[in-house]
Amino acid sequence: MQPKPLIYKTPILAVAPMMDWTDRHCRFFHRQLTQRALLYTEMIVADAAMHGDRDRLLGFDPVEHPVALQLGGSDPAKLAEAARIGEAFGYDEINLNCGCPSDRVQSGTFGACLMLAPGLVAECVKAMKGAVKVPVTVKCRIGVDDQDPEPALDALADAVFAEGADALWVHARKAWLQGLSPRENREIPPLDYGRVYRLKQRLPEKYIGINGGIQSLAEAEEHLRHVDGAMLGRAAYHTPAVLLGADGLLGSTDEPIRPAELLEMMCAYADRHIARGGRLSHIARHMVGLFHGEAGARRFRQILSTEASRPGAGSEVLREAFAAVDAELSRKAA
Repeated sequence: MQPKPLIYKTPILAVAPMMDWTDRHCRFFHRQLTQRALLYTEMIVADAAMHGDRDRLLGFDPVEHPVALQLGGSDPAKLAEAARIGEAFGYDEINLNCGCPSDRVQSGTFGACLMLAPGLVAECVKAMKGAVKVPVTVKCRIGVDDQDPEPALDALADAVFAEGADALWVHARKAWLQGLSPRENREIPPLDYGRVYRLKQRLPEKYIGINGGIQSLAEAEEHLRHVDGAMLGRAAYHTPAVLLGADGLLGSTDEPIRPAELLEMMCAYADRHIARGGRLSHIARHMVGLFHGEAGARRFRQILSTEASRPGAGSEVLREAFAAVDAELSRKAA
């Protein structure tokens, strides 16, 4: 079945692209919890998409739709070619990273560095839009270093929308390219949601999404009163059960997946992955926070963190972990 086209007109709830986290196994797991949220890949550098192992870097399960490919780079021609490759793989959107502050992207003059070069970002968007038919979007910060977020964000937004960007996702923090680690850049710069709201007020006809520090669906729903989309990052990863309510927030009346159904889906997926030479830990590491705050959560984490990494571990480890939660719930109910 062909996925429905991704149209940037209705409210969107998304799971943010997160390096070393939102790989294909994480996305498959998240898709079991929500059918409607937009999922993102980790950032893939354009050169890697062009010259690397494409099946390993870009391959994904069809169940992941809608899923967006996030690219890193600053060369319009290379980004256009990488976008073409991504579209051919079946991605529903191509996103340009203008917000990552890591040393690696700084050395390559892309990521958050591009906040300093809105004209170049516009050239990249123009080239990508000319290469693909799927939506092309940008994810950025409100500014970097000593930039004033008011003119800095306006300049980037105006530049990319002038070249046809379909949406702008804004992480509502500055990025400090010197003095803060990538982790510190996700936590220390203060959040300024109001700055993103003001951008939407100035550009009411443009699609503006917000990211940064959103801990719950209730918070996401409040943001959707002011902007068009809300993006969860670490909350979705560390407490993935938050995604069970995502479809209801987006208007679905379907019941969320039940734990027994989720177990069977993940066991079948794990069996397929292991049969192809993979390891259970590749999948289980993304699931450890599933029962966060519930009875049996600690034992669930222990089993997945220790048993899943053992040589030869199979889907029986997932069954053992889920059974531990059931046993604790039964004990408490007795």
